[in-house]
Amino acid sequence: MSTPPSGRQFELSSGQQRAVVVEVGGGIREYSVAGRDVLEPYALDQICDAAHGVPLMPWPNRLADGRYSFGGHEHQLALDEPEQGNAIHGLLRWRPWSELEQRADRVQLGARLAAMPGYPFWLEVSIVYELGEDGLTVTTTARNAGPEECPFGAGQHPYLSAGGAQLDDCTLHLQAATRLLTDERQIPVGREPVAGGPYDFAAPRPIGGMRLDDAFTDLARDDDGLVRARLECPDGACVELWADERYPFLEVFSGDPLPAPRRRRALAVEPMSCAPNAFASGDGLLVLAPGDEIVLRWGVGLRRAG
Repeated sequence: MSTPPSGRQFELSSGQQRAVVVEVGGGIREYSVAGRDVLEPYALDQICDAAHGVPLMPWPNRLADGRYSFGGHEHQLALDEPEQGNAIHGLLRWRPWSELEQRADRVQLGARLAAMPGYPFWLEVSIVYELGEDGLTVTTTARNAGPEECPFGAGQHPYLSAGGAQLDDCTLHLQAATRLLTDERQIPVGREPVAGGPYDFAAPRPIGGMRLDDAFTDLARDDDGLVRARLECPDGACVELWADERYPFLEVFSGDPLPAPRRRRALAVEPMSCAPNAFASGDGLLVLAPGDEIVLRWGVGLRRAG
């Protein structure tokens, strides 16, 4: 194959760790430790499906009707989730990213988003993927390269691999106090506390047949300021994702709408800097002044369960 659908492949390795980052969308196509998938991969000859591993900028998740107001002006974005009437997951998913630096265990990619109808702002972004003793670390930097303030949100869409098992047989541990309530279009309409209810994963418990496509916030953080979500799997492995304080929301998605064999084989845990529909609601929305820069970090690794 001369040119895969995901473009150039940037292979990283460190000890028993192996990762592949791609040109199209700037996402991570696979990450494994000792041959065991940590993030659910997609094949080299396939187009990235269901946003596997991609960065989500300048907004994550959904924007109702693709419409928002900013700086006294109304803006309309294309509806790339037409059946729901939403704009989804930003503007960089299908754009090629440029290699800025690479070595055996690290690659930095960059992209420049030009002003366009619906988002008339200039944005420069870069992402560093690096393998280390604790696993994979992902550092995203975004800078307002234009002459005016711009609205901004960031996220990423990794799928934590169940190691070939079904999610029904896995255990989830996520300490979050609040779940966002959504309508039939997955647009937030309110909030509820999760303590003692079916969405309370503060103590590790089996996922079972539960369908998840929910944003959580009011996240409990360890002394290092990181929130951690853990997926314990039947093979004795625990996939642990962490995110820094720039990510106050985690979207958790069990993949039920995906076709077989994808369905319920991995759990998307998506760090997000803002809530779904933030361009319209303002919930967590960042406003970058000209020249302002923001740096966000998350990562993932493989541990033993228990």
